Amino acid sequence: MMDKNNNQEMFHKTSINWYPGHMAKTKRLISENINLIDIVYEVIDARMPYSSKLREVDTILKNKPRLIIMTKIDLCDISETNKWIKYYENLGNKVVKANLDSNFNIKPILKATEELMEKINAKRENKGMLKRKSRVVVVGIPNAGKSTLINKLVNKKVAGVGNKPVVTKQVSWIRISNDIELLDTPGILWPKLSEETVAFNLATFSAIKEEVLPIYDVANYVLNMLYKYYPNILKDKYGLLELDDDMYENFDIIGKRRGCLIKGGEIDYEKVVTIILNDIKSGTIKGITLDRFDEYEELNGNN
Repeated sequence: MMDKNNNQEMFHKTSINWYPGHMAKTKRLISENINLIDIVYEVIDARMPYSSKLREVDTILKNKPRLIIMTKIDLCDISETNKWIKYYENLGNKVVKANLDSNFNIKPILKATEELMEKINAKRENKGMLKRKSRVVVVGIPNAGKSTLINKLVNKKVAGVGNKPVVTKQVSWIRISNDIELLDTPGILWPKLSEETVAFNLATFSAIKEEVLPIYDVANYVLNMLYKYYPNILKDKYGLLELDDDMYENFDIIGKRRGCLIKGGEIDYEKVVTIILNDIKSGTIKGITLDRFDEYEELNGNN
């Protein structure tokens, strides 16, 4: 198993200050346009419902009605993710599950938006103002599926999509229908990733750049999370029934199983690590949720 003390020491020695200048610009642009906004679409990765939740943006979003769109629902452990959905709903948010593959269904998002907008237009009418179309801002951390979602909503490719964080780098308006306009924004991350679990979850699902945390440690983290919560996946995928304290011993078993060998029969560790991380990124490994609600004791009182 992973040595927690050594891992924490490594974590605290790592400089986790990934906050590119365009993210600060995004916050400024949202602040400048927030009075034009009616509703916030916040995109969250269903496999990490806590780690991918935005931090420190409530002040600039000014308590606008929030529709949480839980993406990649087809890849998560739905029984675990449902605990988070219930939690966010109890806080007063509307939550919609979204499968971003060919089975994407726009209707729940449009219905939830319409319900939120009815309340807003009712207030406008009480003030003697006319109804108006929904003006929505889309926010989310990098690689949570925000650009893919936008493309699905408008049924064509309008927002850049990539398998690395930081694709959208400017703010733009996109018309979804006659009733909804979207203000697209680049992905946002908070300035400092002070929580170890959050940082490793983000690295696991490519929300932060590979340089931020050592990829060997991220791959080791993945194996440990699978061992703890999804041992059948660990066994079926990598042939591991137990984990050795030495991560290289585990990599050896995977390397031999997957043919990651170099001259002399030695294990190509870099290839092993790449396989593990690609299995996660590609969605080959499904049915996992790494944020475990019961382990966040400070939140359970609000459930």
